[in-house]
Amino acid sequence: MTDPAMSDLGTILGVWAHPDDETYLCGGLMARAIQTGDRVVCVTATRGEQGSTDPQRWPPGEMLAQVRTVELEQSLGCLGVTEHVWLDYPDGGCADVDDAEAVARLRRIIDELRPDTVLTFGPDGMTGHPDHQAVSRWAVAAAAGTTAQVHVATNTPEWLAEFRNKLDEVGAFMGAEPPCTPRAELSIHLRLDGSLLDAKYDAILRQVSQVAPMLAAFDEDLLRAALAEESFRAAPSARAAA
Repeated sequence: MTDPAMSDLGTILGVWAHPDDETYLCGGLMARAIQTGDRVVCVTATRGEQGSTDPQRWPPGEMLAQVRTVELEQSLGCLGVTEHVWLDYPDGGCADVDDAEAVARLRRIIDELRPDTVLTFGPDGMTGHPDHQAVSRWAVAAAAGTTAQVHVATNTPEWLAEFRNKLDEVGAFMGAEPPCTPRAELSIHLRLDGSLLDAKYDAILRQVSQVAPMLAAFDEDLLRAALAEESFRAAPSARAAA
């Protein structure tokens, strides 16, 4: 179900830091776009090789990078997304990447794809993660001066009131204060049900190395409920230019 004010997003480019960012934050939007015949391209900055939820089972490093590469491919397959680009920057090292170089790489992608919509993190990075914040900087700068509308991930007050405590139990926000935007100020708001929610839930389950803490804290119904809302606001630069 889509808010009546939500317009057609056209060709979508998602720019994210680690495998699973895209599914949690815009899996339903991507699946919906594919179902309606629009093009979706997903960019991931790192292979997530440092993000182990169980170092004994998934030691950080090359092995985990290989695991998460396969997991993301399977996850995107559940959503119907077939176009994906790895930037292959080091996990945990995006803040040290030269911004100009990263922005130039993304600008080349934007110039070739000509997306109508760019989805990414806000300057808060959702969790305050430096990789997320760097990716936000790059995506907003790369889209500047193009016709693409940039939207950054956020949460509604109602969603946070319902799920914040559980998410804090698993450290989902890494101790940061998550972004919060009233419904009236959102540029995109999607409530998932039916096949779209099924696709997103299946996609999350494919990211086995990452999802275990969530499955321990949330039963299936509660996790589905948490996944059912996707919210974005216009990027600050986009609002300023409007």
